[in-house]
Amino acid sequence: MSAVLQSYVAGQWFSSPDEGESVADAVTGEEVTRISSRGLDYAAMVDHARTVGAPAIQALTFHQRAGLLKALAKHLGGFKDEFYALSARTGATRRDSMVDVDGGIGTVFSYASKGTRELPNDTIVLDGAVETLGKNGTFLGQHLYTSRPGVAVQINAFNFPVWGMLEKFAPAFLAGLPSIVKPASQTAYLTEAVVRRIVESEILPEGSLQLVCGSAGTLLDELTEQDSVAFTGSAHTAGLLRNHPSVLHGGVRLGVEADSLNCSILGLDVTAEDPEFDLFVKGVVAEMTVKAGQKCTAIRRVIVPEALADDVVAALGARLATITVGNPDSEGVRMGALASVGQRQEVRKAIEALTSSADIVFGDPNQVDVVDADAERGAFMAPVLLRARPGATEPHDVEPFGPVATVLTYGTTAEAVDLAARGRGSLVASLISHDRQIVREVALGLAPWHGRLLVLDRDDAAESTGHGSPLPTLVHGGPGRAGGGEELGGIRGVLHHMQRTAIQGSPDMLTAITGRWMTGAQRGTDEVHPFRKDLASLRIGDSITSERREVSLADIDHFAEFTGDTFYAHTDPEAAAANPLFGGIVAHGYLVVSLAAGLFVEPNPGPVLANFGVDHLRFLTPVKAGDSIAVTLTVKQITPRSSADYGEVRWDAVVVNQDDAPVATYDVLTLVAKTWPQDGEK
Repeated sequence: MSAVLQSYVAGQWFSSPDEGESVADAVTGEEVTRISSRGLDYAAMVDHARTVGAPAIQALTFHQRAGLLKALAKHLGGFKDEFYALSARTGATRRDSMVDVDGGIGTVFSYASKGTRELPNDTIVLDGAVETLGKNGTFLGQHLYTSRPGVAVQINAFNFPVWGMLEKFAPAFLAGLPSIVKPASQTAYLTEAVVRRIVESEILPEGSLQLVCGSAGTLLDELTEQDSVAFTGSAHTAGLLRNHPSVLHGGVRLGVEADSLNCSILGLDVTAEDPEFDLFVKGVVAEMTVKAGQKCTAIRRVIVPEALADDVVAALGARLATITVGNPDSEGVRMGALASVGQRQEVRKAIEALTSSADIVFGDPNQVDVVDADAERGAFMAPVLLRARPGATEPHDVEPFGPVATVLTYGTTAEAVDLAARGRGSLVASLISHDRQIVREVALGLAPWHGRLLVLDRDDAAESTGHGSPLPTLVHGGPGRAGGGEELGGIRGVLHHMQRTAIQGSPDMLTAITGRWMTGAQRGTDEVHPFRKDLASLRIGDSITSERREVSLADIDHFAEFTGDTFYAHTDPEAAAANPLFGGIVAHGYLVVSLAAGLFVEPNPGPVLANFGVDHLRFLTPVKAGDSIAVTLTVKQITPRSSADYGEVRWDAVVVNQDDAPVATYDVLTLVAKTWPQDGEK
C-alpha cells in the first residue's frame, strides 16, 4: 500500500492517520498514492495564514514580492524533469506537460515582471486621478488599493495540477495574500511535489503557501469577510459553494470558473482552398487532443457554414486519424489518457447524451487502439467527432470533458452568433476569418458571451498562441455558465484581491497617506536645487520655482525654422489671428516645454542621470510673443528600483504665464542615483 499524501499545515507537513483513498496512475491503473485529510486542523491553517503569512508578505513592497516570485520561478524550473515524470502518470504527454508545468512557471515569471514594471515599489496602489471635491482645492479624493488582512483559498480541478495552482498563487501573493491550495485528489500528487519544492526552497515567507491534500472539510467554515475563494471545476460544485453560509452570509468572496461550451466559428468568407480553412481544422484538432480534451478552454462546438460542413467533417476526420493514442512516454504518441477511468465513464455518458441529437462521424467512445498500454486499465479514449442534426439542443447544454467536439452548421453570420450564444456564456471563442466586416459583426456579437475571443487568420497565425491558451496578461474567465469570474488579466488579477477605497481629505493628508504629492500640498524649498539631491536625500514635495523668461517672436520663428514645424498658428499672423483659439501668433507647445526645461534644469553632472519621459502633458493657455513664463517643479513620487543603483522620480511640472495662469502641466520622469557624493565631497 502506498503512503498517504501529506498536506502542509501551519509550517509543517501533516500525515492523516487513516489509510485514505487510492489514487491510480491514469496510464497503467496502478496505485500512485493514497489521499486523506482526516484530522487536519483547518482552523489552525487559516489562523497561520492570517497571523504569520499575511503580515510577512504585506511587510514587503510589490517589487520585493515580485523579486521573490522571480526567484521562485527560477527555482521551480530546475525541477521540471521531476514534474514531467509525475505529469506523465496523470495521462499527460510531454506537450501536455509543457502546457501545465512550463505554463505555470511562465505565469509566475510574467507576474514577477509585471509586478516590477507596473506596480509601485510600495504596498498600496493608487487608482485613477485625484478628484477635486472643493472649489479652492483644499478637499480632494483619491481611490487606492490596499491588501486585505485575509487569506486566498483556491480549490482546483484535476486537469492542471501545476498551472492551476501557480496562476492563482502568483497574483494573490503580489496582492499581499497568503494562499491555501486544495487540489483535486486525482492529480494532487503533482501539486504536492511542486509545493514541497517551494517549501524546501525557503524563498517565500513562512505562511505564504499551505496545502490541503484530500477533502476541504470545514475549511470554508473558518473563512470570514476578508477572505476569498477561487474555484475551478464543475457547475454543480460551484452551486454548492455559492450556497455555503460563509459565502451567502459571511461575506467571503467567491470566484468561479465552471463548465464552458467553448466554440470555434469558421467565417462565411472562407473556402476550402483558403489558408484559414487549414488553420481552423488544425485548431479544432489541437483543442480536442491536447490534455486529451480535458481543458476548460477546449473547443466543444465547431460552428461552420452549411456549404462547407462536409469538407470540414472530412478534413477533421483525416487529421484526427493521425492522432496516436497511448502511453505518453512512448515515442510518437500524440494523445495520452484521461485523468481516471471514472472520468472516461463521465465522458462516455456525455457522448451518449449528445447522440440524441447528433451522429458520431469519427471515432468510437468504447474502442481505441493504444500504444504501449492496456486500453482498459488505463483511462484511454479515442477522439470522437459528432455532427449535430438540425435543431439540436444537447451540444449547447452537455459538456463532454474529454476529446470530443460537435459540428454545427449555420447559414448567416447572425445565426453563427446565435449558436455561440446558446452556450449561455463561455471562457473563450475563436473566429477564423479574413473578412473584416464579418470579423467585426461576429466579435461584437460574441463579446457579451465570452471572456476571451481569438480572431485568427493568415496574418496572425504565425504568432498566435492558439484558442485554448490562457495568458497571464489577458483575462481568464467568462460570463454566465462559465462561472462569471475573472482571473489573470495582468495587474487586474492582482487588484481583484485588494480592497479599493476612496480616501477624502486635504492635499497634505492625502500626500501623507498615499506617498504621492498632491496639488495644493506643502512644498519643501531650500537652497539646494532638487537636481543636486540623490534618492536618499530627496523628499516628496521638494520643489523649485524658476525665474521668468520672455518668449519672443524671434524664439518662435527660430523654433519653426529649426524644427520644420511651420503650422500657421506659429508662422502666419493673418491666419493665426482668424483662429478663435489663438487670435494671433502663438508659441509652439513643445517650445514652451523646452524653454521650461531650460528654466528648471541644473546643468552640472549630478544624481539626476536621465530624463526618460513625460506623462500627461496638456497645453492649457496659448503663449503669445512677449509673454513670460516660469515653471514650478515638485517631487511627486519616488520609486527606488530594487535591482539597480538608481530609482525613478516623478516630478509635477506647472508652467505659468505672467498672470500666473497655467499654460502647461505635465509629469517629468527622471532616473536618479540612490546615492551621490555631496557637493564638496570626492
